[in-house]
Amino acid sequence: MKGMTVLRIGRRLVSTMVKRSPAKRVQSTTPSIWVEFTTLAAECKAVNLGQGFPDTPMPKFVAEKLKEVANQPERTDMHQYTRGYGNPKLVSVLGKLYSKLYGLPIDANNQIVVTVGAYLALYYAFLGWIDHGDEVIILEPAYDCYSPQVKFAGGTPVPVVMPLKKDASSSADYVLDAEAVRKAVTSKTKMIVLNNPHNPTGKLFSRAELEAVAKIAEEHDLIVIADEVYEWHVYEGKEMIRFASLPGMFDRTISIGSAGKAFSVTGWKLGWAIGPDHLLAPIKAVHQNCVFTCSTPTQHAVAEAMEDELKIMDDHPEKSYLRTGLSSELVAKRDRLTSMVREAGMTPIVPESGYFMMAGFKGYHGPFESDLSPDPLDFRFVRWLCREKKLATIPPSAFYSPQFKKDNEHMVRLCFFKSDDTLSKAEAILKELKKEMSGGAN
Repeated sequence: MKGMTVLRIGRRLVSTMVKRSPAKRVQSTTPSIWVEFTTLAAECKAVNLGQGFPDTPMPKFVAEKLKEVANQPERTDMHQYTRGYGNPKLVSVLGKLYSKLYGLPIDANNQIVVTVGAYLALYYAFLGWIDHGDEVIILEPAYDCYSPQVKFAGGTPVPVVMPLKKDASSSADYVLDAEAVRKAVTSKTKMIVLNNPHNPTGKLFSRAELEAVAKIAEEHDLIVIADEVYEWHVYEGKEMIRFASLPGMFDRTISIGSAGKAFSVTGWKLGWAIGPDHLLAPIKAVHQNCVFTCSTPTQHAVAEAMEDELKIMDDHPEKSYLRTGLSSELVAKRDRLTSMVREAGMTPIVPESGYFMMAGFKGYHGPFESDLSPDPLDFRFVRWLCREKKLATIPPSAFYSPQFKKDNEHMVRLCFFKSDDTLSKAEAILKELKKEMSGGAN
């Protein structure tokens, strides 16, 4: 019998399968879209514009830092357990960096916690602050871990949709409706999640939009989770305003950052939470009883790379990977994908930041429309596109609550932080796709 162990006792066969139920908090959990669509992409050997990671080499100067660590096996400070809340070298440089970015002094030893990726920093924040019945406002579309993590903590996610303007062409056309946010606040609301720069849309919130959120947070004594992992993926002419830098907001903000995103090493899974002592105290309580500490070698390597970046930012900002190199590399890829998508008869929503693009496929017709699956149209289209055309993308309706999926099922999300070879393969597929789609359903 599959899934159980059977023992023979005398002439009897006795099952040893546990008959108890799992915890209620996980019983309604379904596999995330990443489980399905990364598996599907691998099975189909598809060109992958779905999952958000570069398939290009990581920055050599960062790789060299880890190489230096590996070449010094005698250094116990590099290879054994390090300080629980963050390697001293890493929190020190992060403190210096964010003191400049926020325009106020950051206490490195008390106001920074290093975590296993930004994912865990988010989870710690929810576990540390959300009680059963507490409500958390989430702006949709929203990265799909927010709601499950809030529910695991015992809270209730409250979605507020950012509508897309008619005839939209830019990620700025996703509109923050401050009045809708205000109306969503109840006596149970404890927190707002603000993802800026925004995944999946590439929206970069304006100062006016951020100030509107700040006003609501102050009026209702709310904590703001500022998920800012794409803070360095902002294109020339656009301003990245970190929420904690707004007047009075540091004291009510938990800011989330990511080394994996900053240095294009997502597999290193290293992130951090920054905030005032009183907001980080519950996070530290969870962390010390969870992983306790993070990988020492990667923390040391990131610290060394960040120290170099700080010096370059001060002396030669035009040579900084974070200030200019990363965005310069990405803008060319963004513009290329924009042309590819338009040529394919789709409608690109050009991002101001990040490395994702939303694209509408309303003019497309094909077998996916008659798929008997109850899932939204974009799920059916993305599966068909991957299986039949070998191009992997992500269905954005996954980033909406059930009641809003139907109105947001005519797009795909594409990642353009890919090699020229990958983009060329995707371009060939899109050109062939346009020929088939222009012929109508068949």
